[in-house]
Amino acid sequence: MAGFRALAREVRNPRNTIALRRTSLRKCLERFAPYGHRATWHHLCDLAGIAPADRAPDPARLVVALAELEEARAVWLAYEASFADRRKREKHDGIRQPAAVDAWHRNTWGGCDIVPCVSPDVYPAERLSDVLRRVIAAMEAEPGNVCPVCSQDRLEWRPDLDRCPAQGPVCADCGIVVPAPVLTAGALASARRRVLEDRYAAV
Repeated sequence: MAGFRALAREVRNPRNTIALRRTSLRKCLERFAPYGHRATWHHLCDLAGIAPADRAPDPARLVVALAELEEARAVWLAYEASFADRRKREKHDGIRQPAAVDAWHRNTWGGCDIVPCVSPDVYPAERLSDVLRRVIAAMEAEPGNVCPVCSQDRLEWRPDLDRCPAQGPVCADCGIVVPAPVLTAGALASARRRVLEDRYAAV
């Protein structure tokens, strides 16, 4: 099975058919898709000016989309290396269990669903690399009361997520599932309370 870099070369190869180049880009998302496969694809298409269902897009636009994905992947790989180094030092010091803020890392193996979006049509407007940097910075800082990506406080607790974790806070503005460890207990309680208030208001 081809890896990310081999697939990226296929996307850039001008000798390949446009269908193969598009398929190779889609397969890149099987190796790295920060928002989940569909939401990441929609983000890349939006950024590059490609219709998501277009089977024969402009090759130059595919390369633009690939460059966006590669930039974000470089940010993530640097974080992964830093995470591994830190865990080695912690284990050397006798700290065997990861901290609570690292619990989300177990669900992001391979770089997929790092910052999952509930809907493929709602995702942050910023570049993928900037979104990852903000989430990583939030993980390394004290918990806050707002979404680490868009800084809005409209967080809603969703008990029906079709991914791991199966429930969690979702930003009503940028659409991401916010990693619970970056939020204060008060922000999490407020997100749960907002869901109950909306539910009772609809009755």
